[in-house]
Amino acid sequence: MSKQKKQKLVTPEIFHQAVIGSFTKLNPRYMMKNPVMFVVEIGFFITLVLSFFPNLFGDVGSNLRAYNIIVSVILFVTVLFANFAESVAEGRGKAQAASLKKTQKETSARLLCEDGTEKTVLSNELKKGDVVMVSAGEIIPGDGEVIEGIASVDESAITGESAPVVRESGGDFCSVTGGTTVVSDWLKIRITSEPGNSFLDRMIALVEGASRKKTPNEIALNTLLVSLTIIFMIVIVTLYPIGVYSGVQLQISTLIALAVCLIPTTIGGLLSAIGIAGMDRVTRFNVIAMSGKAVEACGDVDTMILDKTGTITFGNRLAADFIPVGGADRRDLLRCAALTSLQDTTPEGKSTLELARKLGDTSGEIPGSTFQEFTAQTRMSGIDLPDGTKIRKGAAEAIEQYVKELGGKIPADLHEQVDRISGLGGTPLSVCEGNRILGVIYLKDTVKPGMVERFNRLRAIGIKTIMCTGDNPLTAATIAKEAGVDGFIAECKPEDKIDVIKKEQAEGKIVAMTGDGTNDAPALAQANVGLAMNSGTTAAKEAANMVDLDSDPTKILEVVEIGKQLLITRGSLTTFSIANDIAKYFAIIPAMFMMAIPQLGVLNIMHLATPYSAILSALIFNALIIPSLIPLAMKGVKYRPMSSGKILARNMLIYGVGGVITPFIGIKLIDMIISPILNAMGMSFMGL
Repeated sequence: MSKQKKQKLVTPEIFHQAVIGSFTKLNPRYMMKNPVMFVVEIGFFITLVLSFFPNLFGDVGSNLRAYNIIVSVILFVTVLFANFAESVAEGRGKAQAASLKKTQKETSARLLCEDGTEKTVLSNELKKGDVVMVSAGEIIPGDGEVIEGIASVDESAITGESAPVVRESGGDFCSVTGGTTVVSDWLKIRITSEPGNSFLDRMIALVEGASRKKTPNEIALNTLLVSLTIIFMIVIVTLYPIGVYSGVQLQISTLIALAVCLIPTTIGGLLSAIGIAGMDRVTRFNVIAMSGKAVEACGDVDTMILDKTGTITFGNRLAADFIPVGGADRRDLLRCAALTSLQDTTPEGKSTLELARKLGDTSGEIPGSTFQEFTAQTRMSGIDLPDGTKIRKGAAEAIEQYVKELGGKIPADLHEQVDRISGLGGTPLSVCEGNRILGVIYLKDTVKPGMVERFNRLRAIGIKTIMCTGDNPLTAATIAKEAGVDGFIAECKPEDKIDVIKKEQAEGKIVAMTGDGTNDAPALAQANVGLAMNSGTTAAKEAANMVDLDSDPTKILEVVEIGKQLLITRGSLTTFSIANDIAKYFAIIPAMFMMAIPQLGVLNIMHLATPYSAILSALIFNALIIPSLIPLAMKGVKYRPMSSGKILARNMLIYGVGGVITPFIGIKLIDMIISPILNAMGMSFMGL
């Protein structure tokens, strides 16, 4: 699997663009999309007006103009920092989009006309349905499907993987992407996309965030933040008459400062950045998410549907054991199996030789020997030695027939071993030397290393895994037990995948699945999270809401963890933001009322210097905490597989308690810094 690409959090280019974006996003029409920060911006405009007309609302107090100016500046900086956080996240996406755009070269295409002649046109002139020829060294001009030919294609410009892949007509490996290069041979390709709507075009638009929409969870959180904001606004409005009744003249700018400090500005300023960063994070794993909703849905997955072949297993039947029959010596079986595999380049042949070597066989090629390749007619392969000895390996029935023709006998225990291996879901290959059968090679579809641990990891966070396979129930049960999945569907057809997805969804569960073939397209479309392989068909990629550029089906396990990390990050920062309000409450409320109600001084547990410095310290801390948390919002809270209850308890302990303690320390330090400055300005005991 591709490793996550390392990137700097903020490059000079991203920083420059983020600074510009911080100011352009001040447009009220844009700010209205973020209600919490829109309230802060309104507060800034009101205090800005009060900076020029300090007595507009009947406020009284010395140095009132200077106080309003300071509050205005802090509020303005608070909004800028929130915009900066979002702009940094967008800048990361745009930087990746710029790298993708470099692969969009304006190339010539060899268009095949109806009369069979070729016509050279520009790639942007190609239409859906056109047929083009691409030879070695040429760039594929657009997305399409191979209708004739077979060739190696370099997809490194798209996937980052240097090894070429084979593309051919028919099957699930006929899809090609515009901008990739044919390395060898030639391909006849039918274009499947209109100009400007290729897979690469869509990737660029998605990475830039143009198609990003708020997810249901994000909408729900926004609703919560708006509700909290409205509640605090009502509380603050009622404070004014309470202050008048208590003999305290509260300045409008002070009430605005209190509102900004108590509403959840921290998470409000970082919410968009967290969502954009989630899409950016999967992109760095070479997965293109069609929407933020797809990434977030990964975090809520309850059931995962996985194909067996190529996902859980290697897909090739590899040698697992050598079983002698008829009293044959195991060393003779190893020797003959190795000799027949010396020039066998199939996965079965290579694994047979490798296993024989591990078990101690050292047989080498004998000069003068002739290798006999496997054919569909003989169903066996082997080697003819210089002394006339013929050694063969192949299907059990074919070897039996071959030995009988040479006058040999069939060992009594051969059928027993062949049936046992078949019953386990394996493939038995018999080996004979001359007219004597020596034993059986046990071939099995091997489970990939680490799969048991991966499924245990998913089980720990409450995700059920279901394996789909076309194998018989006995073979499916054997592989399922070895891999450690929670369930399996044997002799599975496309309709069966859709049925199991619908059944799980009917129970209120979120379902994810992987696929690469046209027959997987309906199930990929039905699943909440459909991860299609870039090597798969166009139908599969269009049906899914995620595309893995590396075509690694097991990557869905990492994608799920990224989704979990996105939700945990949002929850952690929300907890931290709300917990912040407790400390700000103890900083501002006593400062506002203890002049008229000295008994409230007991709440001034931070022992802040003056009421004025207390309010400004809380306001400055509120502004500074947003950029301080940008790295955490972008990188994400570290994810550890555990139950939802444990995750909640951990968040409450770290981000809840931390969210209470941090402001106490931060506000106190800021107060110690600014109080001497305020004393020098003669603003220590200004009426509030």
